[in-house]
Amino acid sequence: MRTKTKKKAFVLDTNVILHDFECIYQFQENDIYLPINVLEELDRFKKGNEQIHFNAREFTRLLDKIAGDEPFITGVSLGKGKGKLFITTGKPFPKAMTDSFFEHSPDHCILAIADWVSKNVVDKEVVFVSKDINLRLKAKSLGIAAEDYRTDKVKDIQNLKREIKIIDNFDTALIARLYNEPNGIDIGEFNFSIEPQNNECMVLRNTGSSVLCRFDPLAKKLIAIKKEKYSGIEPRNAEQTFSFNMLMNPDIKLIALTGRAGTGKTLLALAAALAQAKNYQQIMLARPIVALANRDLGFLPGDANDKILPYMQPLFDNLNVIKHQFSATSKELREIDQLQKDSKLVITPLAYIRGRSLHDTFFIIDEAQNLTPHEIKTIITRAGEDTKMVFTGDIQQIDSPYLDEHSNGLAYLTDRMNGQDIFAHINLLKGERSYLSDLAARIL
Repeated sequence: MRTKTKKKAFVLDTNVILHDFECIYQFQENDIYLPINVLEELDRFKKGNEQIHFNAREFTRLLDKIAGDEPFITGVSLGKGKGKLFITTGKPFPKAMTDSFFEHSPDHCILAIADWVSKNVVDKEVVFVSKDINLRLKAKSLGIAAEDYRTDKVKDIQNLKREIKIIDNFDTALIARLYNEPNGIDIGEFNFSIEPQNNECMVLRNTGSSVLCRFDPLAKKLIAIKKEKYSGIEPRNAEQTFSFNMLMNPDIKLIALTGRAGTGKTLLALAAALAQAKNYQQIMLARPIVALANRDLGFLPGDANDKILPYMQPLFDNLNVIKHQFSATSKELREIDQLQKDSKLVITPLAYIRGRSLHDTFFIIDEAQNLTPHEIKTIITRAGEDTKMVFTGDIQQIDSPYLDEHSNGLAYLTDRMNGQDIFAHINLLKGERSYLSDLAARIL
């Protein structure tokens, strides 16, 4: 006879709510305990334009709607098939905490409540949920079960790091036909044991011949990809060639370019955008603002634009690389300068696009690994008609303390969108910035 699984009680940290304001609905039939200090911390995040401020406001509204006239002390139902939500008031520090932690910080107050729940809710398995690794370790040192928020974590992370597929000993006649038939060859003519995924890129080769190709899900054909130069930038390897092909394809509306620093992700995206400037009303480049050396914008001198400039400088650097491909009197350089003057080429912090509908826009989001899954969703839902979105980043170089390679928005996007006919992903592995940069990325 199958035994019934013991019901659990989850104690949530503030950062879980700031990560996903609807998190309380993600714990099935189990109960949720919310420390009162969490509400106090959320109150400090009510004002602001970043996603965490939006999440704080939305959660308090959601909480008010759930509560109605019911007191939280006896638990409020979260709906059919869900558990109850309790708000637990402050508790005294147990001796183990007073002996270990001298600071009466909000984190430690939350930990004291988690400890109280674990000792007093005896009919359930109690788990403290936090995205703060250090706080989870502190909880475990006190004997409290603790885990990360797992709902939006990517399980098969290695699939995102895969290299371009290379098929050896391929039929030389088919390779020749791919070169001679620009519209491609029906996938049925290839004896693949498994049909390629939508927009999957691969290299087919045999002794003395090879071809780069992509599976077009709309035509159901394998299409040869030629090396093309755009905005003065020439691809230096197969990965960059594939990237340009997808970036220039109007049928592919959503692209993820992943890979370590120096592989050319942002430069390729910008070069492709400029090459298609006449096809879009606007080109936008944005990136999340992640504080330098844990210092907020307020510490930087100057007005708002001066404070933002250091965070946006890498995007300007990529634009300057493209500008330097042309002479000072060239038509191409004049066109780029005119795009900037007409505000058709805009570099902006990501927070500035909240609430906007982006129509007929080529939108590049850099450093997307520093975004949460909910932020990624918010950005993509801004896309209007004829908009193309490109997310770039390195899922192993994350600056946010509450994200990792499994839970960041770029990994989440790539994992969830994989296989969609309007989505494509390339993982760039070969560094092309310089030999020194590539050596450092691989060895240090």
